[in-house]
Amino acid sequence: MKLGVNSGFSATRNCMLASPAVFRRQEFLIRCLGGYSSYQKGIQGVKSMAGPTSEADSENILRAITPTLDQSKHKGQAGKIAVIGGCREYTGAPYFAAISALKIGADLSHVFCTKDAAPVIKSYSPEIIVHPILEESYSVGDEDQASISSKVLAEVDKWMERFDCLVVGPGLGRDPFLLDCVSRIMKHARESSVPIVVDGDGLFLVTNCLDLVSDYPLAVLTPNVNEYKRLIQKVLNCEVNDEDSHGQLLSLAEQIGGVTILRKGKSDLITDGKTVKSVSIYGSPRRCGGQGDILSGSVAVFISWARKLRAAPDWDTSISPKNPTILGCVAGSTLLRKAASLAFEDKKRSTLTTDIIEYLGRSLEDICPVN
Repeated sequence: MKLGVNSGFSATRNCMLASPAVFRRQEFLIRCLGGYSSYQKGIQGVKSMAGPTSEADSENILRAITPTLDQSKHKGQAGKIAVIGGCREYTGAPYFAAISALKIGADLSHVFCTKDAAPVIKSYSPEIIVHPILEESYSVGDEDQASISSKVLAEVDKWMERFDCLVVGPGLGRDPFLLDCVSRIMKHARESSVPIVVDGDGLFLVTNCLDLVSDYPLAVLTPNVNEYKRLIQKVLNCEVNDEDSHGQLLSLAEQIGGVTILRKGKSDLITDGKTVKSVSIYGSPRRCGGQGDILSGSVAVFISWARKLRAAPDWDTSISPKNPTILGCVAGSTLLRKAASLAFEDKKRSTLTTDIIEYLGRSLEDICPVN
């Protein structure tokens, strides 16, 4: 009795040495005796001392990098985001990423997609600027591929300097010619020092061509469980080790060359190869498809805001970490998880990605209200 009520840390230490069954019984006993709150604090303290990972100060980071709204600003200052993705099979994913960026507060959102996908994406919303310039192999002869690839790059090049961040991969598909064109776009974005958030089929591309992001600190990878497994197998030549998830994640980022990785899961883990931050706040048990697209669009906006604000003379130097890609990932993860939790409260099992998108604005307002 004394162990559970008066000494949360002692209880934690002994529970950690016990078997899972004993652990569950002790946890139940502590909860019944009213000591569960202190018990939770104790186990969180042990976890924080056990490794380099720490829970991010999520809401304060989100508040710090979200710009104020005032009459002096003009269109474009709140962010211009481009999504590279969308083919004849997949049109929802690029829309989700692009519209999420707008719902959060970006001023302009573009989608560069195939000609087949463009009319469909345009029909979803007039808010998105759609560029039907990408091509797939079935519509391009072998003798025309070089010239068409150059035309695609030239068209994107007209816009590249205007963008604050690229999102590469939502609904991209795996057509070889299309992926080759996107590879060239990514290389050009890198030469122009434009941040790149890679998701979906963009991760398939990067896993098979690591040089696209290797040693580029403005690259962000956002893998789910299967995409992360493929990255681990490719880069570290081993299987995922959940018992050393933090150390393995650090090793993965270091091996790729200091990119930022946001490993999606029950708790989102974020690293730039130097530190690991976790985001466990909020969340939803409903795992409808498309939430990763919301995340990629959100992260792109927050990275663009974090980069601009860090360069401002009135930047709050107490905010940690300093890396704008880490800050953007923490903010994007936090906002999505809050929006998903609110949508689930309302819709329960019928929650869809479109429902979550509708809660993005309210979630941001709850955490960071407009003055």
